Amino acid sequence: MADIDTPIIDFHCHSGRWGRPNHDDDIDRYLHTMDAAGVDKSMLNCIWFGDARRCNDVVQSFVSRHPDRFIPVAFVTPHYPDEAMEELDRCFGELGTKFLKIYPNYFGNNTDNYPPEQFFPIFEWCDERGIAVMSHAYGPYNVLRQDFHIGLSAPRDNPNYVNLLDRFPNVKWVIAHKGGGPGQIPDASLEACRDLPNVWLETAGSSAAGAFEYVVDTVGDDRVIYGSDVSLFDQRYEVARVATSDIPDESKKKILGLNAIKLLDLEV
Repeated sequence: MADIDTPIIDFHCHSGRWGRPNHDDDIDRYLHTMDAAGVDKSMLNCIWFGDARRCNDVVQSFVSRHPDRFIPVAFVTPHYPDEAMEELDRCFGELGTKFLKIYPNYFGNNTDNYPPEQFFPIFEWCDERGIAVMSHAYGPYNVLRQDFHIGLSAPRDNPNYVNLLDRFPNVKWVIAHKGGGPGQIPDASLEACRDLPNVWLETAGSSAAGAFEYVVDTVGDDRVIYGSDVSLFDQRYEVARVATSDIPDESKKKILGLNAIKLLDLEV
């Protein structure tokens, strides 16, 4: 594997007990895998509970023990709008979280039927502060899915379509699993990143040969961000996918850490 001297920031990490590589809540195992993969810092979220405060407290339990290795990421749900706004204040005020992870899958309904306006107070809060928001952009239950996208033309049969990028221009939209993930064909996510100023692609789950070569060739290397989706995936594999790809070393450095540092103004 290529020897690349650069900070490695894992943008997409989970804490909590849902782990295939046997991490769960074992911080020592987490750190062991990070060290083996060369990951300097993991940006940690927890989305496994309906109680967002409980999720964010789980994250804080990691961060408080190893603040040099874990960076907190907030989670809230619009199921409880009053609690969501209070929790955003707590996360970005007291806990020092760096961006927001949302997970629309939990609502169990298409965004055509589940009003996206439920998210608007959350997005408005983030827009006022220039906060980054990461979400999936595909699948049946995602606010940012391809047929309900943040910056492209509206589906003809969807009268409730809202152009989120225009409505919330200060939000930095990070699209999970699209910087080399499944389906290496031109789609709305790649077009959005290429053509719109506030869209980034995150790499977790890359599975196809030539994935990173394709993405860098299509959208460039300035807004592609490495993430592993640990502990559902393995950081070692996900780092290796970037490091062994046939792209310039400077592009690898940007993807593995420099782009995240710039996006979130991190001190590393």
